[in-house]
Amino acid sequence: MQPKDIVAQFIADVHGQRLDQAKTLLAEEGFEYVGPNMRFLNRDDMVSYQFGMVAIQKDLVLRQLSADGEHVFAILDYKTYFEQIGDVRLAVWFKVRDDKIQTVEAFYNAAVVENMLGGNLPSAN
Repeated sequence: MQPKDIVAQFIADVHGQRLDQAKTLLAEEGFEYVGPNMRFLNRDDMVSYQFGMVAIQKDLVLRQLSADGEHVFAILDYKTYFEQIGDVRLAVWFKVRDDKIQTVEAFYNAAVVENMLGGNLPSAN
């Protein structure tokens, strides 16, 4: 699969709440997720966090997906049932190596997530 196809499948799996399948598309070693208010250094931690978000996920709308070699860029609308968050527009950069997503870098309005978590952000450790 091409990097763009791998990321599209990952997004589809997260949208469909198939997190075990989504996890298989993430690199086992050297994986890193960086967002405005949290960082995960392994895929298990990221998927565990995503599992917690499933309960409030109403929809995940892919607005744009483009690729330049191993770099893939996505614009998504994350729609929630949680009133304090509402809907969040995400810009996400992925780097794919050896048919696995190696890095995920997300940009969004972090204030809504921080408010939801009561200022208690997940540890990077």
